[in-house]
Amino acid sequence: MISRPLRIGLVFLTTACAPRQRGDLYLDCNQIGYCTDQFGHVYAQSVAAESDWPTYGHSPYGDRHSPLSQIDTGNVFRLEVAWRFHTGEGAPEFKTRSPTALEVTPLVFRGTMYLSTPLGRVFALDPITGAQRWVYDPQIDRTTNFGDFANRGVALWLDDAAVAGSRCSLRIFVATIDTRLIALDAASGTPCADFGAGGTVRLRDGLRNQPSFASEYEETSPPTVVDGVVVVGSAVADNNRIDAASGEVRGFDARTGALRWTFDPVPQNSADPASATWIGPNALRSGAANSWTVFAADPGRKTVYIATSSPSVDYFGGERKGRNEYGNSVVAIQAGTGKVLWHFQTVRHDLWDYDNASPPALVIVTVGGRRVDAVLQATKTGQLFVLNRDTGVPLFPVTEGAVPSSDVPGEEAWPTQILGSGLPPLSPQSTARDQLWGPTAEDRDWCRKRFDELRYDGVFTPPSTRGSLIIPSNVGGAHWGGVAFDPANDVVVVPTNRIGAVITLIPRATFEAMRGRTTVGERIGTEYAAMNGTPFVLKRELFLAQSGAPCTPPPFGALVAVSLRTRQIVWNVPLGTSEGLEKIGIHVPPDIPGAINLGGPITTAGGLVFIGGATDRYFRAFDLKNGHELWKVALPAGGKATPMTYLGSDGRQYVVIAAGGDGKAWGWSDEVIAFALPRPAR
Repeated sequence: MISRPLRIGLVFLTTACAPRQRGDLYLDCNQIGYCTDQFGHVYAQSVAAESDWPTYGHSPYGDRHSPLSQIDTGNVFRLEVAWRFHTGEGAPEFKTRSPTALEVTPLVFRGTMYLSTPLGRVFALDPITGAQRWVYDPQIDRTTNFGDFANRGVALWLDDAAVAGSRCSLRIFVATIDTRLIALDAASGTPCADFGAGGTVRLRDGLRNQPSFASEYEETSPPTVVDGVVVVGSAVADNNRIDAASGEVRGFDARTGALRWTFDPVPQNSADPASATWIGPNALRSGAANSWTVFAADPGRKTVYIATSSPSVDYFGGERKGRNEYGNSVVAIQAGTGKVLWHFQTVRHDLWDYDNASPPALVIVTVGGRRVDAVLQATKTGQLFVLNRDTGVPLFPVTEGAVPSSDVPGEEAWPTQILGSGLPPLSPQSTARDQLWGPTAEDRDWCRKRFDELRYDGVFTPPSTRGSLIIPSNVGGAHWGGVAFDPANDVVVVPTNRIGAVITLIPRATFEAMRGRTTVGERIGTEYAAMNGTPFVLKRELFLAQSGAPCTPPPFGALVAVSLRTRQIVWNVPLGTSEGLEKIGIHVPPDIPGAINLGGPITTAGGLVFIGGATDRYFRAFDLKNGHELWKVALPAGGKATPMTYLGSDGRQYVVIAAGGDGKAWGWSDEVIAFALPRPAR
């Protein structure tokens, strides 16, 4: 089946959203930028579909590749700021109780840019000048102490039953941090009254496990629209209780907001074979296993592909014994009905917070001389899986083997895990005492002493009461920044983190005696979490020397390119520098390569990879062939987001990134910045 517009070479010069007849083909064009014929083949709807950036991952497939080539390896060093846009959320009237993170990837479609902010405000901008056209404000309660206070973008949908150009014929869907799904008219920014209640569906309604506090259940990623259905996941707070807010993925009618279906990753139907993989009286009460990342969609197959996270709680599974299927999985769901078509589990009975945080990407690969539609899934374990898009079966042979057992009373770690995906690992899978690092002899001695005190039996070492060394850590391997795909060379580009973590399960009585000397809430740094319903409290920290230097060697973050043709690493380069690491308590000498990074890459036909993400707050361009850094520019705060690119009506290619940081380690800003080549001299 043909399912990628760039593989077809057939572009229709029409931009209407109504169904189209062309010869013997009936084209349904309600997928933004793409049309589907009666055979399920997908075509670029217009030239704009190629020059715009109409969905989070550029196309519904989430490959994050642009066919634009005006900016290339020979001129990228000439990029300059074209415009800057301030959201205004640094003003006193927008002060929030907890810090916000501007992590949005803007969309451009039909001459307008659409972007969202952590406060759920949606802007329409002129993509040539950055001038504001309208703004919608959902009036989020800023006194709520939200966790990951972010909004990574919006989704667009063309209604093929509406008169072209009529009100709400082009809709914007935004899922706000306070769990409202809102439909807006793209022309005016006002709610579509026929969707839900006055334009809004409340996403907490009907959850199996209701949140116990406001920030236990949030929305941080954009919804996905396919086959007339808006598909929405959720972000659930980690490690609060065994029966955390439930992580249902739901599909709502894009016109009316009516609930069409619900998929619960903790299966509640005893007829579902996956339910037998949850063992114990409390197992099916588990929450989370949610999908908090961005989805991918195949309009031709009318299928949405979601990546799920770990069930609650992350680091103790004694109340949810068994393999816990649908958790930590890639799941293919029929968009119109919610039927599960297949699933592939990347981690069994997760005890390490190895969420599938990276969005799936749909690509075409050559296997045995045959082109095959595939799903890519990068994982926190540092693996890159390549799955058949129709069946979920790995296209490259995976290796499963025995892993260490747990020594924690009441825990039963699953005896085997996937140890190899058929591709080289994206990040180190293990360490040894003589491989430990430190900038001084004192640091190295301290790290070795600490290593000797910890439990470490290699990859998938379970948590323990004496403390276990976990490599890769909960920030990856691969993370929510995801992957970008170069279709000309079948190369996948993935940002990774390479720093170890220490997980300690503290008996609850012991923890109560030390209460008052603890900190909470930092995913990077030291964190304590209650894990209510278990005998333990979690302590999670980075594996650092007393001086604050990492015990695992640099680079601490890297950008990796993998060839799906040769199944080899093409290049592997440090991402970022040690500049800024002190803001997260990491202290190393200047110019140590690689930084902790959170944010995604894009590729272009100009032979480039663009990425921000690192704590050193630079936006960079790399040569797609060899990983050489060709350009970088300092940002006002970390570009903790995925950039995008488009061709403006003035003929210039623009590259845009949200330079908003996170109010903590990455700094804070309210700026979205566009770069372009200088205008030709007149």
